[in-house]
Amino acid sequence: MTERSTGFSWPRGLLASLPLLVASCRSPRTPAWLVERGRQEAELAARSPVLHDFRFTDRRQASGITFENRVVDDAGRNYKLAHYDHGSGVCSADVDGDGLPDLYFVTQLGSNELWKNLGGGRFVNVTAAAGLEWPDAIAVGCAFADIDNDGDPDLFVTTVRHGNRLFENLGNGTFRDITAQAGVGYVGHSSGAVFFDYDGDGLLDLLVTNVGVFTSNARGRGGYYVALNDAFLGHLHPERAEASILYHNLGGNRFKDVSREVGLVDLSWSGDATAIDVNDDGFPDLYVLDMQGGDHLWLNEGGKRFRDATAQYFPKTPWGSMGAKVFDFDGDGRLDLFVTSMHPDMWVDIPPGDWAAEGRKADTATVAGGMIPEGKGRFLFGNELFANRGGGRFEEVSDSVGVETYWPWGPSVDDLNADGWDDIFIAAGMNFPYRYGINSVLLNEGGRRFLPSEFVVGVEPRPNGATQQVWFTLDCHGADRDHPLCGPCAHPDSMGGACRVDAAGRLTMMGSLGTRAGVTLDLNGDGDLDIVTNEFNAGPQ
Repeated sequence: MTERSTGFSWPRGLLASLPLLVASCRSPRTPAWLVERGRQEAELAARSPVLHDFRFTDRRQASGITFENRVVDDAGRNYKLAHYDHGSGVCSADVDGDGLPDLYFVTQLGSNELWKNLGGGRFVNVTAAAGLEWPDAIAVGCAFADIDNDGDPDLFVTTVRHGNRLFENLGNGTFRDITAQAGVGYVGHSSGAVFFDYDGDGLLDLLVTNVGVFTSNARGRGGYYVALNDAFLGHLHPERAEASILYHNLGGNRFKDVSREVGLVDLSWSGDATAIDVNDDGFPDLYVLDMQGGDHLWLNEGGKRFRDATAQYFPKTPWGSMGAKVFDFDGDGRLDLFVTSMHPDMWVDIPPGDWAAEGRKADTATVAGGMIPEGKGRFLFGNELFANRGGGRFEEVSDSVGVETYWPWGPSVDDLNADGWDDIFIAAGMNFPYRYGINSVLLNEGGRRFLPSEFVVGVEPRPNGATQQVWFTLDCHGADRDHPLCGPCAHPDSMGGACRVDAAGRLTMMGSLGTRAGVTLDLNGDGDLDIVTNEFNAGPQ
């Protein structure tokens, strides 16, 4: 029997701010601030050599993909400041060996879906045929990796308290659930999954990052666990920490939790991590993100143990990290580290169109010291690019190369314009109840700087200038009559047009569009890189 939450209290102050936060994107046409930003970006780009005759166009309708990302009520009608708004991922691999990359989309409610690439930009839903049906998993992340060295990609999926799962690829595009056999079915607040061979035995091991306890035992619609009212203060409660897990691949589709055995006990509120060999000893180290604290660098000591070497390699790390990528941005043959940091952007209310403010690091002067008990001086606030100078020395260069963005989630890195330099796509935006925020495309200008290019290459604005969507509906004459929005939304002028109630009592609440994850790949085999996103509470781009 499912226990349901019995009460709902709208977060203090949020009701009054809805006209400012949501109604800023209510126009059916491209907002003037987006048009102006595009104009300014075009002027800047006209002086750059990195642009040529390439452009992105949204082909979702032609692709046949009908997947819809659906969110729990804590990110909608019962909105709370909780980690559910971090959304879900998307991953890609050639699951059936036909030479075409397929797509796996993750969602909180409804079903995760596997879409087979038919070629020519067309896809078909093969979730059921592939053995991957899994309704209302409250899923977060996904990763393809060949865990058994049989030449085909297997699939790992993380969830919030619904059990992580590992699916073995049987070699013909079908999968079987081997979670129990493999021993990786941890039930908790999981997020990221990083496959890497930490001990050099030729088998991919697995790090699962855990966020921390941000839910109660009450259940909501779809079986999700209702978030704690103080979810975003969880890092101030040590008892809510949830250690990430390092699984050693034993072979034969079996894994063993060796976290404590090898000294890797990381209690960060972590959404993701990345492997990086910081000292060039041939053993991959781990950079673990902390969305509500400082990141950690775990040094791999010969594939036998890990030790926290953060202070040695990264004396200051971002506070509020969301995603990371390792790549050689400046072409010197050394791998650099790029980290996106979103939570500091929640402390400042940047109005639409203030491009300069979005490109600056967040001002933390007004942030209560209690939020950062370690002291603000220990951290960096904003996206950071650590240039590898060799000899284990990393220099933070984000301001000089121009990689600061607003409300960023995870980055994707690849050579989008085929000039030999890796570029960056950054999924971004906060959705309901905040204003629209743009995705970013940063084109690499020969390892010297990155050029903001999302408008000039067609990623922004969205088709038809869309910035909003219906976020949820309520029956204000029926079951939802006591919802705190029913009264104010009956007078739409008082809410700035963010919501309305029709004669039948149906309330429609609008929310801004926003992306949570993206992958770059060549979908149609034409030699050009494409971008596929997983939107929050909407279909992909």
